[in-house]
Amino acid sequence: MATVALTPDQDTINVEIQIAAPPARVFAAITDPRQVPQWWGQQGMYRITNWKNDLRPGGKWRSEGSGGDGKPFHVEGEYLEVDPPRLLVHTWNPSYRELPATVVRWELQVHDGGTLVKLSHSGFAGHAEAARDHSQGWVRVLGWMQAFVEENATVETRAA
Repeated sequence: MATVALTPDQDTINVEIQIAAPPARVFAAITDPRQVPQWWGQQGMYRITNWKNDLRPGGKWRSEGSGGDGKPFHVEGEYLEVDPPRLLVHTWNPSYRELPATVVRWELQVHDGGTLVKLSHSGFAGHAEAARDHSQGWVRVLGWMQAFVEENATVETRAA
């Protein structure tokens, strides 16, 4: 189960989860265009249907999906730091909400025979509602990723 905390200034979301798999496996789950659409989402909520990326500093990435209402959305950004399998930092620009540029940082650390995933998403100052919504979203997303990596649960096989 992921834990989440919002900084007092409501600028940064910090989420942690322990995954029973090595960092290389977790890194692949969050960067491989074939894997991301398998686990990112839930029936009746929202899901990623396509993921494209150029996994290098300065490279672009883009996810496309559909909301629970069937409306399409996308999120895109640029990789700022890429150090497999330990670190991934990228910008986050969603089509579903007007936000200033935000930054997502994934840190993967060997811990207790698996991987401690530390995710921080910053840049929400002045956008408290967006910070709260994204904090709930990241808890869900990391839970889906954990189920995929540990149990091979996908959007199609996971119970809603």
